[in-house]
Amino acid sequence: MDGASLDAMQSCAIAGERLLQERLGTREQAERFHERQVLDHLNEPMCRFIARQEMMFLATSDGAGACDSTLRAGAPGFVTVLDERRLAWPEYRGNGVLASRGNIVENPHVGLLFVDFVRDGIGLHVNGGAVLTDDDDLREEFPALPTEVVPGRKPEQWVVAAVVEAYIHCAKFIPRLAAVPAQRDRRGADPQPKKSDYFIP
Repeated sequence: MDGASLDAMQSCAIAGERLLQERLGTREQAERFHERQVLDHLNEPMCRFIARQEMMFLATSDGAGACDSTLRAGAPGFVTVLDERRLAWPEYRGNGVLASRGNIVENPHVGLLFVDFVRDGIGLHVNGGAVLTDDDDLREEFPALPTEVVPGRKPEQWVVAAVVEAYIHCAKFIPRLAAVPAQRDRRGADPQPKKSDYFIP
């Protein structure tokens, strides 16, 4: 995605924000936040924060603007910071719908939200433009890319996102959670429906 397209993305977003800021009287407050907190790249504390995260919320929309949000998760570091202006995460074979990737093909705008519910109780927004790339192609450019982000599985593709803005998510209303190990052995427990059928009556 070229620089002109990223600039256009940022301009459209700012127009709507400023309209409401003027109407609700928050323009000066917003400008202080933007000057102090909003970057057009990932600084070192942000890179370290992303490297610790085991989940990410991903927002995309199609060419008509219909939105989709989803969760991506993996071992710490499953989202790789390629450099201060790019990050990437692997995409695996799933239910075959390909909603997020399909949206990115139509509309490269993505919104990422990383939230640390356990350790620091803080969040990080990263907004930008994304492209899909094959595993072999990205690995040729970045040989140090993790080989098994999910043990035993090879990514179908990677999503590479160019950073337009990165900023803190207010910690005020982030709930604090406790990490619980996954329960693998359920022998003797009551039968459970397949997770894929959880919402099917």
